[in-house]
Order: sequence, then structure tokens, then C-alpha cells
Amino acid sequence: MSRKIIITAAVFGLLGVIAGAFGAHGLDPLLTLKQKEVWRTAVQYQFYHVFALLFLSFFNGDEKLIKTSNYLFTFGIICFSGSLYLLACADVLGISNLMKVIGPVTPLGGLLFIAGWVTLALAALRKK
Repeated sequence: MSRKIIITAAVFGLLGVIAGAFGAHGLDPLLTLKQKEVWRTAVQYQFYHVFALLFLSFFNGDEKLIKTSNYLFTFGIICFSGSLYLLACADVLGISNLMKVIGPVTPLGGLLFIAGWVTLALAALRKK
């Protein structure tokens, strides 16, 4: 289980570095200040949860809760950060009309993050 979590964290970490660099350099002239802030928030929360995944990979607790927390953090990154990346670049990508569909995914990702932290706390409470 730990190996899979570390690989997931490494992939999201790699993508986070690429997204951060791309946002700072490639997208800089294309995005408004507000869109750049949205992009930075996506990168920031992606990294918070990469570190959470790395912690999970070393945490010795209830296997089922660790696995659940892993999935919640992983899908939280995809939904929260992924939707923010799309929202930040909607004008550049020409998908502004899809924002009504993509916009609600962001809070869903946030709820997944919250559930992941609750699940991690439960795993710690159940640890003997």
C-alpha cells in the first residue's frame, strides 16, 4: 500500500512542479491577476495534499482508513486543483461556457480533502 501512495504522491508532486512553473512563466502573460491567484491556489493545495499522501505512506494505522484517506486526497486533488486549473484557464482554452459545469467540482474537491483529513484522524484515533 505504501508504495502505491508514494508513487501517487510523486506523480502529483511532479505535476505540481510543472503546473507551478507553467503558471509562473508560460501562462503569466495570458492570465489576469485573479486567474493567476486561482492557479496558485490550485498548485498550493495540490502540494499540501502531496505532503499528506507522503505522510500517509509512512503512517502505521488502520489499513482500511489509510486506504480511504489516500483515495479521498487523490480525488480531492483531481477535483479541487484540477477544476481550479481549468477555471483559471477557461478564457485561454475557450471553455468559459463550461464553467457552470466545472465550477461546482471545486467545492466537491474541498469536501473530499476534508473527508480525507477526518479519515486520517480516525486512523490515528484507532491506532493501538
